[in-house]
Amino acid sequence: MSARKRVAILGSTGSIGTQALDVIAGNRSAFEVVGLAAGRNVDLLRDQARAFGVTVTTSAQDGPAGLHRVAVESGPDIVLAATDGSIAFDAIFAAVERGIDVAVANKELIVAAGELLVELARRSGSRLLPVDSEHSAIFQCLVGEDHASVAEILLTASGGPFWRTPREAMERADLSSALAHPTWRMGTKNTIDSATMMNKGLEVIEASRLFGFDGDRIGIVVHPQSVAHGFVVFRDGSVKSQLAAPDMRVPIGYALAYPDRLPSRPATASDNGGVLRTLGAKDGEAVLRYEFEPPDPARFPCVRLAYDALAAGGTQPAVLSAANEVAVAAFVDGKITFGRIPEVIEGAMRAVAACELTLEGVRNADRQARQAAGEIVGSIEQAT
Repeated sequence: MSARKRVAILGSTGSIGTQALDVIAGNRSAFEVVGLAAGRNVDLLRDQARAFGVTVTTSAQDGPAGLHRVAVESGPDIVLAATDGSIAFDAIFAAVERGIDVAVANKELIVAAGELLVELARRSGSRLLPVDSEHSAIFQCLVGEDHASVAEILLTASGGPFWRTPREAMERADLSSALAHPTWRMGTKNTIDSATMMNKGLEVIEASRLFGFDGDRIGIVVHPQSVAHGFVVFRDGSVKSQLAAPDMRVPIGYALAYPDRLPSRPATASDNGGVLRTLGAKDGEAVLRYEFEPPDPARFPCVRLAYDALAAGGTQPAVLSAANEVAVAAFVDGKITFGRIPEVIEGAMRAVAACELTLEGVRNADRQARQAAGEIVGSIEQAT
């Protein structure tokens, strides 16, 4: 890379945002941070701004105008969209409209409004670069390939903390158990989504939007080691995969540096044991095995709900995403049990009909889904 790439981060104090700043700190000759947007952790935001010399910052108290200032007015070459929910939608659409590249780490954005954003990026020349490890893997496997030669794509799932847990025990699981992810370091919302496997359902919708494949050409395979992040299966029977240690800084760095690759990697093949570490082994492991299993739809009904929403189209994915946010928050707050998360989501999907996909329609669907899901949560609370 020649000139330093100017980076703005929406969600700088969250899990993805802080790891992105770790990547940038190790590659200061490649990147300049020009804008930071945080939620309510203003102390950490202040520390980040001081460490990277950033003058354009915003927090939750500044609202949408602050996000717009960071995403557009800070003059970035690329915006890392790492907020949860829909709060940054307008800022991200404004950046894409101006041809600014966006590294996408916001599932809700692509799930709810991905078709609109992809079309806008096509017109403006903005590049949408996936940060999720699975979509980064598919993106890398498709580089240089004709999409017409692809039979299907497969997203890998860790299985989360409950992959081997009986269904009855899962339904009664407490918050600490649901947050005990065996592989990845993520925020609360994404970790609970991994436990329900809703994260994988949302990723199926994301993959459909980002890569243009229908749901019947997107599959899921459980891979507890979380080293192989995705597969592209071609019509001639060939399969390509992207492998890396389960470290979100790898896909973050790839998205921020694209089309270049950052120069550093943690181990070399000449090191003692370096070959296995390069392939994802933990320190001290003498043997590395990869396991692959089909998901269990009976124990993880959120996967089916996501495929249903994708098939319904229109604003139904937005309903799914919003209802899931409400259900997860209710579980975290102790209002419902873990096993009732899918019930809340499915009830909201039945209550809110899919409408034509427009940005205003997405907002309306989001609002109606949250209201419907909240009412379902309230009825569950009253009955218990």
